Amino acid sequence: MMTTTTIHEPVSAGVLLRENPVADLRRIDIAESEQEIVLSGIVTSYYLKQMAQETIRPVLAGRRLKNRLLVLPPK
Repeated sequence: MMTTTTIHEPVSAGVLLRENPVADLRRIDIAESEQEIVLSGIVTSYYLKQMAQETIRPVLAGRRLKNRLLVLPPK
């Protein structure tokens, strides 16, 4: 019997947010390097700011996270 192993490419933070069903999270700017991931942009609630951070946490792989999202509630 022959077995095969599938090697999966690591998922980037950008992919996780771009494919998120929450539209506000798809508009966040992401800068990734070997040392850190930086989130920036505007969201409409602290909940969305936290949701963005927790969405990318699985791909941090030891990198620092800088959450520079600005919360501006809708008028």
